[in-house]
Amino acid sequence: MKIARVIGNLVSTIKTPSHNQQKLMIVEPIDTKGKVIGDSFIAVDSAQAGIGDIVLVLEEGGSARDILKKPDGAIDAIIVGIVDYLDTNF
Repeated sequence: MKIARVIGNLVSTIKTPSHNQQKLMIVEPIDTKGKVIGDSFIAVDSAQAGIGDIVLVLEEGGSARDILKKPDGAIDAIIVGIVDYLDTNF
């Protein structure tokens, strides 16, 4: 599981069948201070996230496909939650 920030939407008129009816978002992994720590990637949104939201991303294809009930889908990452509050005083 990774913490990431949503930085954009991905719109495509032609896509693989497993992505039909799915909202695709562009996310960038961040650390607990909000600093970008990796390259951006595409994730299916199952949490109704929006641009600027801090989200939890599951970047494990088998589990993402299980959540969406698409065992043969071309899905590598899925947004599974929106972070309401992040306490970094530990």
